[in-house]
Amino acid sequence: MIEIHVIDAFADKPFRGNPAAVCLLERFPSDQWLQQVAMEMNLSETAFLSPQEDGSFRLRWFTPTVEVDLCGHATLASAHYLWETGRVDRKQALTFHTLSGQLTASASEDGWIRLDFPVEQITETEAPDRLADALGGAVPRFVGTNQLDLLVELDLEEAVRELKPNFAIMAELGVRGVLVTARSQDERYDFASRCFFPALGIDEDPVTGSAHCALAPYWRDKLGKDQMTALQSSARTGVLRLTLAGDRLHIRGQAVTVLKGSLLHLPAQ
Repeated sequence: MIEIHVIDAFADKPFRGNPAAVCLLERFPSDQWLQQVAMEMNLSETAFLSPQEDGSFRLRWFTPTVEVDLCGHATLASAHYLWETGRVDRKQALTFHTLSGQLTASASEDGWIRLDFPVEQITETEAPDRLADALGGAVPRFVGTNQLDLLVELDLEEAVRELKPNFAIMAELGVRGVLVTARSQDERYDFASRCFFPALGIDEDPVTGSAHCALAPYWRDKLGKDQMTALQSSARTGVLRLTLAGDRLHIRGQAVTVLKGSLLHLPAQ
């Protein structure tokens, strides 16, 4: 049997934040088996870890339909899993080798986990045809891109919360995802967002750490702040503490394990 946990990331209590499945393997089996497990878990992300001789880990992320290059909440969940199960001492920082290069995670005494991710700069772009239709009629005040996703700023946080996207149209925009954001009207947060990835089989991702690699530098330039607190305003909600340091972004969040189980059907040898 192979152990698998479901962990709510960017959450301080169960059933909030973004759930990710985490599975530790001695070595990676076929991509087909990994994709089948992710499809079976049917979460926005399933993370697969494999230990390396130097104490680091290879880390791969799968949605129910595809492998992705970068995922924040499943990286946070993976770090939480390794420390909580005692496979790595919590005082020891973690190094992950991924399709987006080397990522690290470290734990603080207050229970928060810090991830070190690359920054993705946003450049203004023309709004794609039918973007307004994809946004359910919402009118953007800014549209930008990091070559993979669109970043759309709306005038009010309320408009972000009440957004009713047309996912069929959004999936045809020719981008990986759409990040919709606005300045927060709550003094506890600097900005709010919702993130949609229907082209990847995820209509709305509850909390998206990797999206903040683009959202954080965008709002730094608007607010003049290197340290910010962000709210992702999905139905589950999640809070992220962000610190920009050159071309890196430190993302801090919490995590809670909600399920522990075993995979009974093992990959072919």
